[in-house]
Amino acid sequence: MIPIDDAYVDAAAPNADAAKNGRRLVLKNKLTDLHTSDDGDLIFGACAGSGKDPYRVSADFARPDQPTYRCSCPSRQLPCKHVLGLMYAYAQQKPFPAGPVPDDLAAKREKLAARVEKKATEAAALPKQVNAAALAKKVKAQLDGVAVLETLTHDLVRLGIGNMNAKLAGEMARQADRLGDAYLPGARAALYRYLQLFADESGRFVEGKQKMSAAATERTHTEALDQLARLHATIKQGRVYLTKRLEDPGLAVPTDTPIAAWLGHAWQLGELKACGRVEADAELVQLAFNSHDDPARKEFIDTGVWMTLGNGTIRVTQTLRPYKAAKFIKSEDSFFQVARVKELCVYPGGVNPRVRWDGMVPRPLEPKDLATIRGHGQYDFAAAVKEVKNTLKGPLADKTPILALNFARVGKVGDALVAEDAKGERLVLTDVGMAEEPPSCHLLPLLPKSALAGQTLIARFRHDLDARKLQVKPLSIVTPETVIRLTL
Repeated sequence: MIPIDDAYVDAAAPNADAAKNGRRLVLKNKLTDLHTSDDGDLIFGACAGSGKDPYRVSADFARPDQPTYRCSCPSRQLPCKHVLGLMYAYAQQKPFPAGPVPDDLAAKREKLAARVEKKATEAAALPKQVNAAALAKKVKAQLDGVAVLETLTHDLVRLGIGNMNAKLAGEMARQADRLGDAYLPGARAALYRYLQLFADESGRFVEGKQKMSAAATERTHTEALDQLARLHATIKQGRVYLTKRLEDPGLAVPTDTPIAAWLGHAWQLGELKACGRVEADAELVQLAFNSHDDPARKEFIDTGVWMTLGNGTIRVTQTLRPYKAAKFIKSEDSFFQVARVKELCVYPGGVNPRVRWDGMVPRPLEPKDLATIRGHGQYDFAAAVKEVKNTLKGPLADKTPILALNFARVGKVGDALVAEDAKGERLVLTDVGMAEEPPSCHLLPLLPKSALAGQTLIARFRHDLDARKLQVKPLSIVTPETVIRLTL
């Protein structure tokens, strides 16, 4: 049996209400007849519900990275509150003596094992069949969509940034929806992100956005120029990429460039594995987490920032929940243990590529893991700045890369909050320009002094286009004892 504690069950819960209701079942002693199987991989029991007969509930860890939850209740949540209650009871060390597995549950376990084995055999024996004609038709439609994006972008350039207003931006946004019909959701989001510069804080295109200070107007215009440059690069690189795909008999997706994701290609785990973008037996620690609403993509986005302990690379996970389907997709949450992943799939990307996995086994975070994270931090701020500047030269590069920095001290110099390395090099800390994450700088003065000297800062870089300087947003501080999260 894998180690199960309250944090593990919290992470398995589909939402906070389900977790709260599961805990309540334990407090009210609703769970009875609790047992484990002889092999120790299964916990099961009964839970009193609203009906006459109790629900039969179980949690099967025969596949520890992909546990199976079962309950006879009618709930569509998985795991439901009854399964969560069962696991909370186990985590709280309630008595779970070994007992015979009910026949119906044993039969379900055997059927699942047979299905898993059959699926693995079929995956190894049969290559995935691709409908080349349908795929070619889709790529041609994407090329037509790139032409539409080019026309819209040229219209924006001819109109001029200074002449753009909320009304025109709203009209352009409606035309941008055509890119979604051309299988280019990423390109649509890039265009919409430009238009959002002229919307209000709620994402609506109203005339009130026009009433800005001179400094705010200048910042908007600077950002607009940067966004137009990214749109131009998307058009240029997207057309080359799609043309090459059409010329390839296999219509393969290249993995040496992130342009596919920029245009909106939804990578499947099977594709990434087939391309060799897999790391075996990886261990990851989540260092930061946030959820935000992205009007440009019309999605809620849950983002986790993780470090791979083996090589120190900082990666991100993203769960995209479209507005129309958000209630059917499990939201992600903060994770405070070490995730052991048998096959870590890595997307094409730059400094902080996106990662995914089929399943993972948690283990407790130990002091040696924190020491490993700190050991991967960079001591030389000048070298880190050089690395980031080289990254930002790419027009489609991630404009806010994340690095681990070992700082000597954090404090104020004049009115500025700065982090300083052992050589005296300084980086200004800021919250400006990173609205997708909660502000964090105001939390630093509340930390103990020991947390602000000789620690490791997980920082998101940002290039201030007006000041032409790199600044950083603090996401978390790693000490020898814990990870202090600043953007939960």
